[in-house]
Amino acid sequence: MPTRITRRAMLRHGAALAALALARPPLALFGGADPAAGAALIPFLDAQPASHMLKWERLRSWITPNDQVFAVSHYGPAKVDLDRWQLELTGLVRRPRAWTLAELKARRRKHVTATLECSGNGSNPGFMGAIGNVTWTGTPLASLLAECGPLERAIEAVFFAADDKVEKIRERDYPQHFARSLALGDARREDVLLAYEMNGEPLPAAHGAPLRLVVPGWFGIAWVKWLTRIELLDRRFMNRFMARDYVTIRGEERDGQTIWRETSVGPIDVKSVVARAARLEDGTVRFSGAAWTDGTPLQTVELKIDDGSWTPVRLDRRNHARYAWTFWDFDWRRPAPGEHAVVSRAIDADGRVQPAPDDPAIRLKRTYWEANQQWPRKLRI
Repeated sequence: MPTRITRRAMLRHGAALAALALARPPLALFGGADPAAGAALIPFLDAQPASHMLKWERLRSWITPNDQVFAVSHYGPAKVDLDRWQLELTGLVRRPRAWTLAELKARRRKHVTATLECSGNGSNPGFMGAIGNVTWTGTPLASLLAECGPLERAIEAVFFAADDKVEKIRERDYPQHFARSLALGDARREDVLLAYEMNGEPLPAAHGAPLRLVVPGWFGIAWVKWLTRIELLDRRFMNRFMARDYVTIRGEERDGQTIWRETSVGPIDVKSVVARAARLEDGTVRFSGAAWTDGTPLQTVELKIDDGSWTPVRLDRRNHARYAWTFWDFDWRRPAPGEHAVVSRAIDADGRVQPAPDDPAIRLKRTYWEANQQWPRKLRI
């Protein structure tokens, strides 16, 4: 089970964090070429992401530019005829409907800043940058559902995409469109969007143009791209990407036995990363990074250097959105020369702690999805 921290300890952490915040003025964490004036970046010695994804040491801004946001597809990229495209809402509804893109854009616009993270992010040292923080613009899905009038027995909304492939199921071939589902209660959240803009620009083809689903607080697999149809069902939808792939196998030790369970990948886990290290003019090493959750408020982030104790960092609350990452920094004064290891852990308001690699929550996980273990970084002073 996830590691938890007591309320008493949470209060101690909060007091220490408040003292730290009062002791130092606000800093421009990633505002320029260097983390602070006169700073020199210290390269990390561990492996860095090699493919097209976020390079942590180059992180400059709270919002990730479109060309730096990773893109993953399973059947895509899809070829969409924009002149003929429309979105259908069918199934267990009283008033099935279809909308053109122009009709969707004419509806109420909503902006949501949310961190998009691949559920495999963090599964190995070379796959640590499949994440980005983006402002999405679209129209709330909830109002479309309400207008169509879901029947009382409808429990699930299935989101079908334009990309397709032939899948072998029980030794037979079946043409399949990529699809994922949400419980109807989750789909009715006011912040779930049908998005057509990304950071104020038209949604790029690689990110699902003309329309993609945005589910703040959930892993990217739920954010269906190239969306064409929504269908309401009265039973669970169980395709490859709900029932076979993107299923986490995790063990729990109870009374001398290991109980194994399989769960569908859904909400994001509590997580943080040490993104950069820089030497300031006075010799101080400033660590900076990011932390994020499924929307549960972030309580604190702690840092450990070598075999030292966990120490609260300073959280930058100037840029804040419920489903967006939070930047943080920590000053290491009088660092000793030589090689060192530094690691962070995030703790949310429910007491969930980002686990160490040997924590049972990680040690007994047999699939690479939902890898939120702490990521130690190595550097030489």
